Amino acid sequence: MKSTGEAGSASVPKNGIALRAIDNLKKLKPAPLGVADDAALIQPANYEEHLALLGQCDLVIEAIAERMDWKLDLYTKIAPALAAHAIVASNTSGLSITKLSEALPETIRPRFCGIHFFNPPRYMALVELINTPATQPEVLDQLEAFVTTALGKSVVRAKDTPNFVANRVGIAGMLATIKEAENFGLSYDVVDDLTGKKLGRASSGTFRTADVVGLDTMAHVIETLQDNLADDPFYPSYATPPVVKALIEKGALGQKTGAGFYKKVGKDILRLDPAKGDYVPGGAKVEPIVERMLKKPAAERLKLLRESSNPQAQFLWAILRDAFHYAAVHLEAIADSARDVDFAMRWGFGMKQGPFELWQEAGWQQVAQWVKDDIDAGKALCQAPLPDWVFDGRTGVHTPEGSWSPAKKAYVPKSQLAVYCRQYFPESVLGSGATEPLKAGTEVWKNDEARVWTLDGEVLILSITAKLHLISPAVMEALGKAIDLAESRYQGLVIWSPDDVFSAGANLESLMPVFMKSGSKGILPVVKQLQDLMLRLRYAQVPVVSAMRGIALGGGCELAVYSHRRVAAMETYVGLVEVGVGLVPAGGGLAYIARRAAEMAGAANANADILKFLTDGFTNAAMAKVGTSAIESRRLGYLLWSDVIVPHKDELLFVALAQARAMAASGWRPPTQAMIPVAGRNAVATIKGQLANMRDGGFISAHDFHIATLIAEVVCGGDVDAGSLVSEAYLMTMERERFCALLDHPKTQERIMGMLQTGKPVRN
Repeated sequence: MKSTGEAGSASVPKNGIALRAIDNLKKLKPAPLGVADDAALIQPANYEEHLALLGQCDLVIEAIAERMDWKLDLYTKIAPALAAHAIVASNTSGLSITKLSEALPETIRPRFCGIHFFNPPRYMALVELINTPATQPEVLDQLEAFVTTALGKSVVRAKDTPNFVANRVGIAGMLATIKEAENFGLSYDVVDDLTGKKLGRASSGTFRTADVVGLDTMAHVIETLQDNLADDPFYPSYATPPVVKALIEKGALGQKTGAGFYKKVGKDILRLDPAKGDYVPGGAKVEPIVERMLKKPAAERLKLLRESSNPQAQFLWAILRDAFHYAAVHLEAIADSARDVDFAMRWGFGMKQGPFELWQEAGWQQVAQWVKDDIDAGKALCQAPLPDWVFDGRTGVHTPEGSWSPAKKAYVPKSQLAVYCRQYFPESVLGSGATEPLKAGTEVWKNDEARVWTLDGEVLILSITAKLHLISPAVMEALGKAIDLAESRYQGLVIWSPDDVFSAGANLESLMPVFMKSGSKGILPVVKQLQDLMLRLRYAQVPVVSAMRGIALGGGCELAVYSHRRVAAMETYVGLVEVGVGLVPAGGGLAYIARRAAEMAGAANANADILKFLTDGFTNAAMAKVGTSAIESRRLGYLLWSDVIVPHKDELLFVALAQARAMAASGWRPPTQAMIPVAGRNAVATIKGQLANMRDGGFISAHDFHIATLIAEVVCGGDVDAGSLVSEAYLMTMERERFCALLDHPKTQERIMGMLQTGKPVRN
């Protein structure tokens, strides 16, 4: 894919626009790239000088402004330069793919389709693929396989209708939300709290989402509905809200201009008050009675919301009713099945459930009757009746057989493309009867906080089931048992759990009763047990692979680095964060840093200065640095170049099992136990000098200085000469002693209690 440039002159480079855009990638938040430096891998190009480069591309994606005439002109220009095999796609968000294809030569049309990424593309899973009547089926199949495995995307095949699936349903829902908010007199901050996580949707809610997307972008998508759907029964609800028009006229386009529905002033977030035409303090929340309703099971929840006299509850029922009504009326026109609508809303708008899933969970026929009653009473957005199939006696649209397709009058099974064989437990819709991962396979052993099982009888799997997969004595017991079983009967062991947490670390709260009774002396044996377990893991006689996804912090990071290999999803965030609670890592994390520094120094030069290779590892632990992607975690040293990064989270287990089997088949052997050369006392003194400057300059507190000094002592091997050889057990003893000494420190106790009570770090 190539970027366009602007007309050249003596002072303006031809690739100026592209170069500025590439440079801007390094500054955007949330970060669009795994590491900012990778922006250098993007090659800028312009049509005057580099058109021939398109002939080297297997996939060409057009993503210029949403103007049909511009796009058609561009296709005419690039067509002669395209390779004969290249797939050509448009990233349009709503223009007709079929109409766009008409500008291409007939030889290219079979290889042309729509490919609609959701923004920000790194974090939003959804990609909509849209065919034309001329698109060859194998082209879409190839593209679906590529964006799934190579880009980590989740695909919905959309029909060539205005705004496709997700934006069609999602923008209609946002417009309905704005209208219902006005009807019930609710402020924007209250609506965002109501329509955020409490409702099982993206935390940004409705109006904050509009600000992030950009009100001009939102208006453009709305205009697509207005321009193309005059016969839609919901057409009156597609009117651009007056408040959106007014903000756009003022240039208040949302986050990119600093103001929209919200405006940040210093540290304060103000909300727009349309009655005053100005910004006022925000932060209003859901009323407690409504919040309690939202915690009830689906059937009870919807009944309470519908029957309540509370305006917030009435508002919620109204927007849910509108969503059910809209999705049912338009399903046949916009999607192949109800599954596609639900997945589109999950992957494109951050919902935990799509509208059909919630409807089915709450009781299909009862909810259908409630919606019909509101339509008949004139409370709905339009008078269009629900389709006949809604009332044919069904209990929902998702079944083990497949999901309902009104066009085919049948339940359509999920895709059988080969790429999905790599997903043992893909995301599924409620009612599909999909196997739950923690009930799958053959169970070998379990306790209250972990399950040991196998899918193939060859590789054992350990799944931690405790909250946040915190490492407790029960989890330690399970890990030890899993290693024993794997060594006796299996080719390897994979540590994997089916959600967005690998492990958030040690369960400090579970140790509080022991600490209250016996102080740090009571904790000492538990820490020793954890360290011994990490060494047991490192020297296990079968390969151990950590399949990582989401957070791997503290003890979770240590569990990963003591495994023989790591397979990490792109969105894996790894780090040693113990200083946040006033402690030092004690599960072997600091011993690992010392060992890795020695290994890197030895690989560079037999006489290399170990401190030079130790500095980054020390800094990462002392500052609790966390990799914000698997790529950055690799740069921090918590993943190695021999480890595997997997773009799609649902392929993680497949790849991890394959890695374990391949290691076993290739004659893998555990590392030999060896002595480790350390940096010694002079390196400790050097680091302390730098820390003292930071303390005296007010950059760190006295307690931060104390903790960082203890970390330096461990990673440098303590009061020994540079190059002295020590064992991992020696380094772990130093870790353990300093960890327990900090447990007795009042400042650390303040940090621990603050974290347990508020979930936020205390700086003291």
